[in-house]
Amino acid sequence: QVQLVESGGGLVQPGGSLRLSCAASGFTFSRFDMSWYRQAPGKERELVAVFTRAGDRISYDDSVKGRFTISRDNAKNTVYLQMNSLKPEDTAVYYCNAGSHGQFYWGQGTQVTVSS
Repeated sequence: QVQLVESGGGLVQPGGSLRLSCAASGFTFSRFDMSWYRQAPGKERELVAVFTRAGDRISYDDSVKGRFTISRDNAKNTVYLQMNSLKPEDTAVYYCNAGSHGQFYWGQGTQVTVSS
């Protein structure tokens, strides 16, 4: 059974930091590209960051470049998103995604709220 379980979300003040984790099971983690998406209220889900399975491409949406860092630990079947200098516009539900050759899996999401 495939599972992606996100954790680490919460309420943080502007300028603060959070680290999201996504623990994967039920598939060969190292063979999948891992991504983080987010969806704010009333908006479409958007891609935030990608870490390919080969490690040859790590990319970010322009809105988070220089503030967010995606990483993965294939030994722990886990992908992370370190989020620094958080802004109110980063408020959203953050989703973990695994993709490979037309197969896509999603986590249930974790809420991140940036507010004073």
